[in-house]
Amino acid sequence: MVGESPSRRQVSRRTLLLGTGTAAVGVLAACTSSDPATTSDQRSTESKGPKRPGGTVEFVPAPGSRDVDPLGQVSVTTRNATLINVVMTNDGRVIDGIMTPDRLSWKPSSPLGYDRAYTISVTSRVDATGQSETSVSTLNTLRPSNLTKPYFNTTGGGALNDGATYGVGLVAVVRFDEPITDRAAAQRCLSVTTEPATPGAWSWIDDQRVHYRPEKYYKPGTKVSIKADVYGVDLGDGLYGQEDTSLSFVIGAEHISIADDNNKQVSVFENGKLVRMMPTSMGMGGTEVVNGQTLSFWTQRGVYTVLDKSNPVIMDSSTYGLPINSRLGYRETIYYATRISTDGIYLHQYEQSIPSQGNTNVSHGCLNLNPENARWFFEFSITGDIVEVKNTGGEPLQQSQNGDWSVPWENWLAGSALAEGGRAAE
Repeated sequence: MVGESPSRRQVSRRTLLLGTGTAAVGVLAACTSSDPATTSDQRSTESKGPKRPGGTVEFVPAPGSRDVDPLGQVSVTTRNATLINVVMTNDGRVIDGIMTPDRLSWKPSSPLGYDRAYTISVTSRVDATGQSETSVSTLNTLRPSNLTKPYFNTTGGGALNDGATYGVGLVAVVRFDEPITDRAAAQRCLSVTTEPATPGAWSWIDDQRVHYRPEKYYKPGTKVSIKADVYGVDLGDGLYGQEDTSLSFVIGAEHISIADDNNKQVSVFENGKLVRMMPTSMGMGGTEVVNGQTLSFWTQRGVYTVLDKSNPVIMDSSTYGLPINSRLGYRETIYYATRISTDGIYLHQYEQSIPSQGNTNVSHGCLNLNPENARWFFEFSITGDIVEVKNTGGEPLQQSQNGDWSVPWENWLAGSALAEGGRAAE
């Protein structure tokens, strides 16, 4: 897991945008500088307050600073004096802060907002004279050119839910709503913790999606927590993280189903024990060229995961380029359908193929089951369960079709944006 920098994570990150207003479009560097309109004499006066014997108030960053990192250090300290009161405001709104017990320093208790103007007013008492003095500082935080928000999804595109239970093969997806140019910076913001420790890694699919999976299937009962701490981070070309997000889930019982074309059976195992054998009819095989597009009717071999379930689902061949009125076209209402691929492979009920189930492949690619078995599997399965298809012809399952587990581990690590392979905590 990429560790958090103490200097950037010293305050709670849950309060994200303090004050009012929204980030406007513009490109400014993420650094601290002084307002050129403020002279060194003025800064000295503002920083140290009235020149009374022995009392000094210092501001970080310097008064008048612009383009301030909202996660950077912001503090008030004093020497030879005691802080009586510190008030930080943005558009009249008071920002909560933390005073040290000795009343020698103060800092805000939450990150600052993007593109905000803040004023810090300080009242202190000079130790040598007991007299009070007032010092004032201002600062402006940086204005990102754009913001992006991360979302947690399954490989099927649905949302991962906090506190939910998933299968041992669950692949977590972080999807950014804007293209990421600095994938390494984005990946450093992502972390996964597991109990018990489970080695795993991130692998980028495209410039908006990065997938996380363990090297081997999770053990039942594993607790998994994922964080995307992107707020205040430049993700490339002035694109900054909009807000942090996190969730946790637990891994359920081990469900592994093996569909073997040699015997036309789906063998279902729970925690290593065979619990059901289901005759099936898989893809009839072969290809057909339709309107210049080559369509395959194989059930591709490889390791799938359960994505989601529908009862019923409308299956329409025109959605993948096969017209309904063509020789092999169809549009049907199908019951107890458990989806395992992004391009529409299901285990589902289909009474018409019952005579073929267990002996002949007649489907367009799905795994046909009788009503009893389809319903049982539908109710048994959860997102992330493993379904392995063996001994079929045609091309193997591709990663884009929900084939993350068909990718060799060395190839998976190569998809990381970090040289060390992007491993999470173990």
